[in-house]
Amino acid sequence: METINGVRCKRSQRSAPTSRSTVTARPDPTGPRELRLDPDRAFPAEPGVRSIAREIHAATADLPIVAMHGHVEASLLRRDEPFDDPARLLVTPDHYLVRMLVSQAGGARAVPGVTGPHDLGVRSSDPAVSHETDPREIWRRFCAGWPLFRGTPTRFWLEHTLVSVLDSPLRPSAETADEIYDHLVERLAKPEMRPRALFERFGIEILSTTDPAHASLSEHKALAAEGWGERVVPTFRPDPLLHVDRPGWVEQVRLLGEAAGSPVDTYPQYLDALRTQRAAFVAAGARATDHGHLRADTTPLDDVTAGRIFDAALRRSATRAEAEAFSAHMLFQMAAMSCEDGLVMQLHPGVLRDHDRQVHDRLGPDVGYDIPTPTEYVHGLRPLLEAFGHHPRFRVVLFTVDETVFSRELAPLAGVYPAVRLGAPWWFLDSPDAMRRYREAVTETAGFYNTSGFVDDTRAYCSIPARHDLARRIDAGYLARLVAEGRLEQDEATETAVDLAYRLPRETYPAL
Repeated sequence: METINGVRCKRSQRSAPTSRSTVTARPDPTGPRELRLDPDRAFPAEPGVRSIAREIHAATADLPIVAMHGHVEASLLRRDEPFDDPARLLVTPDHYLVRMLVSQAGGARAVPGVTGPHDLGVRSSDPAVSHETDPREIWRRFCAGWPLFRGTPTRFWLEHTLVSVLDSPLRPSAETADEIYDHLVERLAKPEMRPRALFERFGIEILSTTDPAHASLSEHKALAAEGWGERVVPTFRPDPLLHVDRPGWVEQVRLLGEAAGSPVDTYPQYLDALRTQRAAFVAAGARATDHGHLRADTTPLDDVTAGRIFDAALRRSATRAEAEAFSAHMLFQMAAMSCEDGLVMQLHPGVLRDHDRQVHDRLGPDVGYDIPTPTEYVHGLRPLLEAFGHHPRFRVVLFTVDETVFSRELAPLAGVYPAVRLGAPWWFLDSPDAMRRYREAVTETAGFYNTSGFVDDTRAYCSIPARHDLARRIDAGYLARLVAEGRLEQDEATETAVDLAYRLPRETYPAL
């Protein structure tokens, strides 16, 4: 153990210097290029600012990872089994990767064999629709499409993962695909590549999963019995229960009742069951809830109106307007419950899910067709913040995929309401330039300490250190510019970098 800026941390292997990570020679145009990481990647180009950024980043590079908003499943760590193959680990579950390869289908740069997500192993909800099952073929298609990722954060994460985690020898291409695949298969078979060993190697201090409201949390309980209870914690995600016009809502209500151990036939019983499940999550170590609504409306309803809409939804007769009003009302209710039990409320609105209805019908939800929409926060959140924005037990972390609201709406809200923290750039904004724009847009109004610190929001387990490393590099570069401009002393910038990387996530998501 060592101490970095007052934080005790275990120096991990993820950033240990290697010959591969420090060599920056130009590629050989006559043959495949060895895959390398530039040690100054994502730092500012100006030499003086870059030098300061290096020093600031050195103070954060080996700090523990606090991953409080992720989608890795607890079962992965509970089973602790070797990963199946490179395709199932890195390609098929990665929405960023799949959508980019599919986006070129039929064009001049189309990847041979890729016409849709099913060609990359994405399984259809319709058993009559086939999908690619050969992991080597999926991997070949990914490697053939490698040039498509130039300039994207996906490229940054994949390079970091391939080099630092998997020790991959070559840059992906159609010519190198099989050699890389064979190397990765051999690498993944080693004991040090199992999920729990990687957890330690990555330097993860705590990992939060995202779980449905009706979850039994059996995997978390089993992990807790093995001593992992404070390191892998659940997050309460009730979205399917709060949108009464979704096709599976009635079934979700039934599952909620079964999990809570009581029938849910009325609106009061529904609220009681939600409270029961929230309490079960708290007992399992949860620190937060997670809400992915299309809008940020939080207008409450009176109990009679809410009960009437609930009853209509059970009969499958609620209108769209009633459903929208009910979901807004339930965000208000979730905030009220957070004041009771202390769970941090995370809200990330503004994404139209499953934009292509035909793809949804053929392959099911969440296969990469989610598109951001303009999002309004000031009026939508006003009822919630007027009621709870100064409540001592309430905290709401606001995320967005609409960066036009960074300086106009979100920073002013966080700059005055004690309950509000600004979440890190999320999803489509989880990229180097968007992270820089975020700091530039919000810091002058909200400061650094009304933000959450970095959260990675990933399903790709092996990319967790890559995402945190990128955020730390971008913050180091932004802080270095403030130092170079005489706006911060370097010791202040370094302390702030440590706060953003480690202390703020711990403070934003405290143990209950």
